[in-house]
Amino acid sequence: MPERSEATRRAAGLDLDERVAGELRDRLPLLAERIVTAITAEVPSYSGTLTGQMRDKIENAVQIALGTFLQLVEHSSGSDPSTPLVPALEAAYALGSGEARSGRSMDALQAAYRVGARVTWREMSTIAVRGGLPAATVAEFAELMFAYIDELSAASVAGHADELASAGRARRRNLERLTQQLLAGEPEDVLVRSAERADWPPPQTLTVVLLPRANLRAALALLPSQTLESGDDLAGSEPDEETAVLLVPDMHGDRRRQLVRTLHGRRAVVGPARPWARAASSYRRATRLVILGTDHPEDGEPLDTECHLVRLLLSADTEALTDLRARVLQPLASLPPATAARLAETLRSWLMHHGRRDDVAADLFIHPQTVRYRMSQLRELYGNRLTDPRTVLDLTIALAAGPLPSTP
Repeated sequence: MPERSEATRRAAGLDLDERVAGELRDRLPLLAERIVTAITAEVPSYSGTLTGQMRDKIENAVQIALGTFLQLVEHSSGSDPSTPLVPALEAAYALGSGEARSGRSMDALQAAYRVGARVTWREMSTIAVRGGLPAATVAEFAELMFAYIDELSAASVAGHADELASAGRARRRNLERLTQQLLAGEPEDVLVRSAERADWPPPQTLTVVLLPRANLRAALALLPSQTLESGDDLAGSEPDEETAVLLVPDMHGDRRRQLVRTLHGRRAVVGPARPWARAASSYRRATRLVILGTDHPEDGEPLDTECHLVRLLLSADTEALTDLRARVLQPLASLPPATAARLAETLRSWLMHHGRRDDVAADLFIHPQTVRYRMSQLRELYGNRLTDPRTVLDLTIALAAGPLPSTP
């Protein structure tokens, strides 16, 4: 707080009659009551709230503030008008902080100050004029009173702003802690407590979205306000491109299409919707698709994990997939690599098209007779196993990972 305020500087030049000052002091209880009554009547945010003990407390605070003001102008009381107003300003600062914690806006508090200033001046000016003070003294008295109230108001504004900033920082910290716990898969009871501390009502589901941090702000502007953002980038992402992690609430069912449309052109990866306490599952799946190096569609659509489930499944145990391919494709092992690759490619298409020769030919850009010839070779190699459901399933899975590479 400054050592000398504007009010104390003005008070140093004011000579207020002792009799008038005494009458003003006698009227403080009634003046405080009238101020609070006017505030509750004229400021909607305080209507019906300043009652009982709370009203008595506010009236007492108003009376103390006005008493401090009179100490500035009562030279005869022995007080030094240069004395800093630290107690009054600290009380005003605390008032602003308390109003922020109560959820009232600074506009409401400033409106209350304006009403209080008007009522105070009406009462005090009446006493000053009735006491025969010169017009110049009354004018100086008015300037001093409004300067004092301005300083109290400024202190309250500072208290209100600091409280909001402090509460905002605390909530951001709590939201960040909750986000990290969700991504780490902490137990639900831990998550519930963290959500309560962060004042974050849990949704039904959460969907993890990964996207370049350069596209983050624009995307957040279009997503629900309850969307959580991790302060850490995705581990293992490209070193020249930071990847942000978002948890978007309630984008399950038909709303998933809306989410995909919203993220169009932002090079996003969209995980599955999961019950909110199991968001770690969505995170793991989205990151797996990134690790697999899946290319983004040229049309700007996000990478939707729901469209890559087979690839994700086949990549879950690469050694098992390698063993499966070696076992079920063993009949091709004795052939030249190029021949084996062509037959594997034909067999894959034949399985995918349920043996429809013309569709296989169109898929591979070959003549239907070529398809017939290659399939006769495959039947010689596999025999009756190509009609065995278990073998067909194994071959379908093995070849879903791609045909054998050919060699020149």
